[in-house]
Amino acid sequence: MSKDIYLPQNVSDQLYFLKPILTFEEACKYAGLSKSYMYQHTSAGNIPFYKPEGRKIYFKRIELEEWMLRNRQSSNAEIKSKAAKHSLT
Repeated sequence: MSKDIYLPQNVSDQLYFLKPILTFEEACKYAGLSKSYMYQHTSAGNIPFYKPEGRKIYFKRIELEEWMLRNRQSSNAEIKSKAAKHSLT
């Protein structure tokens, strides 16, 4: 059974996992998204970002994580549990 887990190859790649503020390139790498996809979401206002002095785009790592984890999908077990609780009431 193989697991696809991204492991940073060098120290500089490991550091952005700890940084509170990420550059555009770091955010793309951290989220595993292409630059074009990230640009689409920043220009549409779908993802929180910072643009000091109207130049480079920056992201708070925590906000990026929250954006990545939005719209959680319940597992089948959770759905069955909720249905069972609902049918008892």
